[in-house]
Amino acid sequence: MSRLPVFAAESAPEASRPLLEQVKANNGFVPNLIGVLAGSPQALETYLGVGATNGRNSLSLAEREVVQLTAARIHGCGFCVAGHTAAAVKGKVFSREDTLALQHGRPLSDARLQALAGFTGQVIAARGAVSDEALRHFLDAGYSQRQALEVVLGVSLATLCNFANNLARTELNPELQPYAIGSLERQS
Repeated sequence: MSRLPVFAAESAPEASRPLLEQVKANNGFVPNLIGVLAGSPQALETYLGVGATNGRNSLSLAEREVVQLTAARIHGCGFCVAGHTAAAVKGKVFSREDTLALQHGRPLSDARLQALAGFTGQVIAARGAVSDEALRHFLDAGYSQRQALEVVLGVSLATLCNFANNLARTELNPELQPYAIGSLERQS
């Protein structure tokens, strides 16, 4: 059971209700993370707004998912690992092997994406104060200075949802359980 309330549109604060309805219309269900964030209309609005902005940056969908899955794993957010694994599997963003590698922090088959995952981890560990060598390695992998800032944007989005889930101890929705850490390995 989640430690903080998971709101539905009927029980949420008034300002959160239209946002919950929008999420349900877009996804077919309301992820429990959204229900938790609905307890603060400003937190929910920020999450949705930053998510939309992050979706328009210059990183590809696969690159954005590398950032999100790496951050979720490092931050210990099983809910977000499952949610981003679901997005990656359903969208056929990565191979099964690379999806599992991202869940477990193992090397990726693509050197450029591996450089991105490594840089994301360093941004988190150093709270942005990465070494010159780390930034150079990221740039040498073909990324730009703009994209270094977009990694920070992705980490900021991940931090909001990862920390909210960790605070709430958000339970996985049934729709996300097949994508939880360890579940893909049990599937044929």
